[in-house]
Amino acid sequence: QVHLVESGGGLVQPGGSLRLSCAASGLTARYNVIGWFRQAPGKEREGVSCVSIGDGDGSTYYADSVKGRFTISRDNAKNMVYLQMNSLKPEDTARYYCAADWETTVQDMCVPKHWGFGSWGQGTQVSVSS
Repeated sequence: QVHLVESGGGLVQPGGSLRLSCAASGLTARYNVIGWFRQAPGKEREGVSCVSIGDGDGSTYYADSVKGRFTISRDNAKNMVYLQMNSLKPEDTARYYCAADWETTVQDMCVPKHWGFGSWGQGTQVSVSS
């Protein structure tokens, strides 16, 4: 059974940084992408960043809104994926979820045609406010 656990969220001032962690367990070899998604109250869920895992080439995807500020990374040995978030803005406030999917691409997972895919964690809250 796939289990994803997010951590690292919190309250930070604008311009600050946070590092989110996603601990994955139970993934089979079919799973090849892990991504970070976020949803703010009253807004649609959006893909933030995705990375290929396992034997994948480590390719990444970033939403335009976070390019240059967020960095996704993986540690295959530890089954961990991280999201380093710098220069945080109030509009980054949301609940952040990690998800894992199989036989997909970073582009297709982060910009999905539908949301009924993969396995999801419970999320971690990120709040950016002065």
